[in-house]
Amino acid sequence: MFPNLDRPGIGLRPKRESQRPFLPQHSRHCPVLEAGSSMGYLVYPPLAKNEAYHVEFEGEGRYRFNYFMSNSDGKWEPVFTTLFTTPMGGVGLMKEEVPFLAEDISLPTKGVSVTPQWALTMVRAFVVTDFFGTPAGAVTLRGATNFRTPEGWDTVYTPIFNVLERPIAPMLVVRVETDWFPHESEFRYVLQPGEGIPGSHRLPIGQVFFIPREEHTLRDCTEEEVGRLRHAREAFFKEKAQHRTTTRYGLEYSPHYLRQSRSRTP
Repeated sequence: MFPNLDRPGIGLRPKRESQRPFLPQHSRHCPVLEAGSSMGYLVYPPLAKNEAYHVEFEGEGRYRFNYFMSNSDGKWEPVFTTLFTTPMGGVGLMKEEVPFLAEDISLPTKGVSVTPQWALTMVRAFVVTDFFGTPAGAVTLRGATNFRTPEGWDTVYTPIFNVLERPIAPMLVVRVETDWFPHESEFRYVLQPGEGIPGSHRLPIGQVFFIPREEHTLRDCTEEEVGRLRHAREAFFKEKAQHRTTTRYGLEYSPHYLRQSRSRTP
C-alpha cells in the first residue's frame, strides 16, 4: 500500500467488513452474502476526523464541492465552496471558481493560509477534477490508500457491495494492472442533476479486490461429473434440513453451510 500522495497519513486504512448495517437482520445469517460483502477491502477518503465534504452535480456541466470542518463544539462549519464548469457536451474544465471562503478558520496545518489556490489544491486531493463530465455527471473520488500488486495481478475498483439503501449512484467499475502502473485509488460515480455524494472520515467511498491476470479455461462437465454434483447437492440439502435453528425473533435458518465452510478453512 502507498498513501494518497497529496495527503499522506490522513484517512482510515483499508479493512475487510462483512456487515452492512442497513440490511435486514436476517442477512446476518447468510454466510454467502457476508462473504461477498467482505471480498477485498473497503477504501476510505483522505479525511481527518474533523473534516468532511459534499460534492454535487448541479446539471449543465456544473459541479459544486463543499468542504467542512468541525469546531470545538462538534458542529460542522463550512470552510469553502468551489464551483467547476465543464463545456456542454465536451471534456475538460472550462472554469474554476471559489465563491466562498470562511474567515478565522484554524487549519490543522500550521503556516497554511485559506486562499482560493489552497482551496482548489484541497479539492484535487479528494476529487479528480479532470474527470468531471466524462460522462455527464461523473464524479471521481480519490481514496486515502493506493495499492501495488505482485507481478501478474490486477486491482478492481468497485462500489461498496451489498449497499441497497436508495438513492444509490451508479459507479463505473475499472480494472487496472497495478503491478506496473502506479494507479491511485479512484472511484468513478455518475450522478444525476441535483444528486450529491458526502465524504467523511469513517464513510468508505468504494471497495477493491485483487485478481490474477491469467486466462481461464471453461469446459463442459462429463456425465459422470454431473452425476457426482447432483449427488453432492442432494446430500447437502438433506444435511441442511437436519441442522436448522430458530432465532429469538422466530427466524429459522440453517448454519450448515457456515459450519462446512469453516471446517475447510485452514
